[in-house]
Amino acid sequence: MEITVQWIRTSWTKESRGGEAASRRNATPIGFALPPVETTTSAHVIRMQERDGFKPYATQEDPAKVDVQLREADGRLRVFPRVQPLFALPPRPRRPPAVRLAPGQWVRWQLNYRFSSALGIRGWSYWLDTFNIAYGPVNTDVFLSSPTVFIDEQGPLR
Repeated sequence: MEITVQWIRTSWTKESRGGEAASRRNATPIGFALPPVETTTSAHVIRMQERDGFKPYATQEDPAKVDVQLREADGRLRVFPRVQPLFALPPRPRRPPAVRLAPGQWVRWQLNYRFSSALGIRGWSYWLDTFNIAYGPVNTDVFLSSPTVFIDEQGPLR
């Protein structure tokens, strides 16, 4: 069965925590059209960074490099993002359970993080990871629609 993976990472610093910069960051897409290449053997990865004005940069990568566990069993796909690295905030003592997708379904799962530099010299940095994962054949604009399942695992970042 086909598995389509799209991973979007948005990263920023305290400069984009408020005002106009935060508005630009909050307006970044959480789903993109898929490229016209074979996505069942590669992951569609998009990076948007504050230093580039949150302009999206897309690549194709090995799905094994995406921080999400995917396992097919009994005609369903089990999806569970890994939380890495362990030293990031917010703490996640109780995570939602894995999602089991039936053919034709897809999930959008969002997690956020806050990091400090060594000794706090450079201040805080932030990430928002959005995983869009579909099970079964899809069209190129599947991730522009509403997901079958949405998991918002974002916590307070202060």
